[in-house]
Amino acid sequence: MNKPIIWFTGMSGSGKSTLSNHIKDTLEKIGKKVLIIDGDVVRDFDQKKLGFAIDDVLINNTRIASIAKNERKHYDLVLIPVISPYEKIRQKIRKILEPNFYLVYLKTDIDVLIKRDPKGLYKAADNGEIKDLIGYSDVNPYEEPVNPELIVLMSNNQSVDDSANTVISFIKNIHL
Repeated sequence: MNKPIIWFTGMSGSGKSTLSNHIKDTLEKIGKKVLIIDGDVVRDFDQKKLGFAIDDVLINNTRIASIAKNERKHYDLVLIPVISPYEKIRQKIRKILEPNFYLVYLKTDIDVLIKRDPKGLYKAADNGEIKDLIGYSDVNPYEEPVNPELIVLMSNNQSVDDSANTVISFIKNIHL
């Protein structure tokens, strides 16, 4: 049986990794075996340094999907926090990982992202150090998902616990 895969998409700083780690910790406390395949970690392990052009994003996302497909049988749930900015690529990933693939969009206002900026990317883009920051530059847009299974509105008013509980409720409804 194909165990569920939750693929988190959203711009840099939206909380994909933070939320994934919180959900993993919560579910492991009740005996669930959870794997996180973080897009940043996979990208860092790659011998060929990938950029953020569409071809490089396709390579990275396809590699992540392949890992998830091979590993899902060993876990109750696989969580994948990765920007995945292009709808065409998300649809390709969906075809690779169905059934039991669920896209969760962490929708976050740009003002919140700039304020959080955990990696300093938005500041670097404002300083001209990064020319193609996904969703922040005109040359590299973030395409909002067309039909995600769940949209979580990420704001400074919503705690990580609240956001995690929204996703955990969704996960329970898919019979985890």
